[in-house]
Amino acid sequence: QVQLVESGGGLVQAGGSLRLSCAASAASGHTLSTYAMGWFRQAAGKEREFVAAISWTFGRTVYTDSVKGRFTISRDGAKKTVSLQMNSLQPEDTAVYYCAADPVGNVVLPRDIIAYDYWGQGTQVTVSS
Repeated sequence: QVQLVESGGGLVQAGGSLRLSCAASAASGHTLSTYAMGWFRQAAGKEREFVAAISWTFGRTVYTDSVKGRFTISRDGAKKTVSLQMNSLQPEDTAVYYCAADPVGNVVLPRDIIAYDYWGQGTQVTVSS
């Protein structure tokens, strides 16, 4: 069992930056070594979509095309946090951003929502033009 708590959302002007953080807490003795950690987002009236994912052990990353070169996902094993650094933000990046965990996705790094078993509550990111 893993609990995820996001933070760092807010309002920013186009071209600005935000850094989202996701704190992962697991039951005693429960390892995150086989996990993939992902960020998804859901804009108003739209379906939730994949943004980025990282392998907890290997640090390998994948991104959706629209954020490549602007967003960077990273993890801190000691602090058990996953971050999403978002630069050059555009109004179309406005959405609720969710952190998610896939217990067995360490190698595959899935992009499908259905692969992720644990979800945070979400944090709002609003980019004004």
